[in-house]
Amino acid sequence: MNSLKMFFKNHWSTLAVAAVALILSLAAMYELRGGREARMASGEITNWGLSFQQEGQPPVANATAEYLAGFDSVYRMETEEKVLYLTFDAGFENGSTGKILDALKKHNVKATFFLVGNYFETQPDLVRRMVEEGHTVGNHTYSHPDMSAIGDEASFRTELEKNEALYREVVGSDMPKLYRPPQGKFCESNLKMAQKLGYKTVFWSLAYVDWYENDQPTPQQAYDKLLPRVHPGAVVLLHSTSKTNGEILDELLGKWEDLGYRFGDLEGEFKGSGF
Repeated sequence: MNSLKMFFKNHWSTLAVAAVALILSLAAMYELRGGREARMASGEITNWGLSFQQEGQPPVANATAEYLAGFDSVYRMETEEKVLYLTFDAGFENGSTGKILDALKKHNVKATFFLVGNYFETQPDLVRRMVEEGHTVGNHTYSHPDMSAIGDEASFRTELEKNEALYREVVGSDMPKLYRPPQGKFCESNLKMAQKLGYKTVFWSLAYVDWYENDQPTPQQAYDKLLPRVHPGAVVLLHSTSKTNGEILDELLGKWEDLGYRFGDLEGEFKGSGF
């Protein structure tokens, strides 16, 4: 016993240092295992990304649903029901939106259109049609910049408020507070600024490469991506500038319906859940 006491007396400082090192090591392990996604979003500019690992199941995103919820942000709705939420991004008009609206009306689907300033300025009639037919028009910024590169709140706010003013001019009411970052580029300061302005930031959990106007996918290529990867609560991103989407949407909606899916109203879900 005396020899044990003598050992601790002679080596107490070494043991204390070792104990502190162990605690720091465990803390680091916890951070690496439990906080990787949050650090990715908070510490660096992030391109939104998804990894589809199992057919019919939600993908793994590069930020967790829990992390995003802290900033009033989502990439899918938390549900096991077979429900989809359709969203369309649009920076210009090339003749496909009318067909898309026709297909949505035929299937009684309410979608969310995220528009840039150019669209309000050049296509007011289509914007009004979207709203009149029950769709939500969300904010995709005025000039479609890389918002993650904007560090000051005033510039960030201007990009959203210029669209709000255009919406009021065209529609005659206040713009819904749904925001989608251009190209999915974001950082934590962006999420905080959008939240401060009262916005819900909406990413997506299902999409495919449909935005190259001169390199459009075939209908089969679209189905090969959009059917196996569909999952409960999916927020689907499509582009209304896609000629392919205009041609296939009626059939695509029918195929999703045949798989047992129905279509939800994204803005209505936010209001109903108090999110």
